[in-house]
Amino acid sequence: MLDRMNKTVRALAAFSSILLLAAFGAALADGEAPLTANQLVERAIQANPQVKSVRYRWQSAVHSIKQTVAPNDPIFTYTNSDSVKSPVGRASLREFNFTENFQFPGKAFFQRDQAVRTAEIARLTLEATIRDLRAAVLTGYYQLLLDTATAEVNRENNDSLEQVLKVTQIAYSASQVTETDVISAEFDLTAGRQLQKQYETAIANDQTTLDQLLFRPPGEHLNIDRKLRLEALTVPLDPLIDRAYAERQEILESALTERNFNTALSLAKMEYLPDFTAGIQYDQYLVPSFAPTPSQPNDWVGIIGFNLPIFFWIKQNEDVARAKIDLAASRTDLASIRSQTAATVTTLYRTAQFAYQNAMVYRDTLTPLAGQDFRVALIAYQGGKIDFVTLSGALQRSYAARINYLQAANQYLAGVVSLEQAIGAPLVK
Repeated sequence: MLDRMNKTVRALAAFSSILLLAAFGAALADGEAPLTANQLVERAIQANPQVKSVRYRWQSAVHSIKQTVAPNDPIFTYTNSDSVKSPVGRASLREFNFTENFQFPGKAFFQRDQAVRTAEIARLTLEATIRDLRAAVLTGYYQLLLDTATAEVNRENNDSLEQVLKVTQIAYSASQVTETDVISAEFDLTAGRQLQKQYETAIANDQTTLDQLLFRPPGEHLNIDRKLRLEALTVPLDPLIDRAYAERQEILESALTERNFNTALSLAKMEYLPDFTAGIQYDQYLVPSFAPTPSQPNDWVGIIGFNLPIFFWIKQNEDVARAKIDLAASRTDLASIRSQTAATVTTLYRTAQFAYQNAMVYRDTLTPLAGQDFRVALIAYQGGKIDFVTLSGALQRSYAARINYLQAANQYLAGVVSLEQAIGAPLVK
């Protein structure tokens, strides 16, 4: 009987191994190996509709550049003059006129410069959108790792609570402790199991959040790498601030906006200069007596004109004054963004460094000590040397140490993500 059971167990184990190998092979064949954080970001960039929308706007801005240097469309007019029957009947004079409007030389080049910078600002907006999407994906990914690891710690803690419950039941049956210890142990275990359901719900919500960022239907979860890794932040603070000045999209956009306002000031000053109108006209006299001479029924007319800025004190002067104020405001905005960026990077850097140090203390010192404390307390309780409150406190410290480590690790990873967002680029390219 025992040999038959052993054979059955071995057969089931072999069959299970075959199924696992087949599933693993199918996953590899379908390319469903666990995705890393960077791979998730790449998928989100390709699929996210917000990124696509901003990319289209950038492409639209690029196609607006050439229009700034294109000349105005010429105007053709035909005049049927002195018709005695109808406007389209036989006339005494027919006129064919071509007219073209020209800006003062140089204006179009300034306008093109503005369009180029506007397109560059649209490109930086796209980069900022990708940057923010990357931060959102990484934040959701790390939150999923935290909740998964926390659920595992809580599950292990529930195993310890079950062990404590059995110990109290044995001690109570031997009349060594009161029934209060058993009831308290049952209460703690029930609360821990309920907390496990809360963590499982949080994990499901985290996966849904990632699905939304990846533009996937809820429930179609990707196979992702759930191993929590911590790498120390070794880059000094000052180079990070300098890098933020050079790469943060908002700073670059503000600098381009300042240059655009500087160009706008030049264009405002050029409003004092005239724009021109040039044209040519061909007259055809159908009644010879109307012509300049009877032998010359046709003639040519040249036209040239320009605008006179005689109301400059209420138009051009105000345009120049407004352009100067806009330029001053843009320069102030640039200085403000640079100052805010430096302060934000400094604060996030310090917070991340502390979170990493805190995580290392909990991982390397406090968690092992708390685990050792619980094991010793469990033995001491069985020997009747300590009461249930002391045992429960030791278990709670062990659980809290592991949870605090995970929270500190998550704070560090979230801090690094926020730091990268403030800089405008990943710390490691």
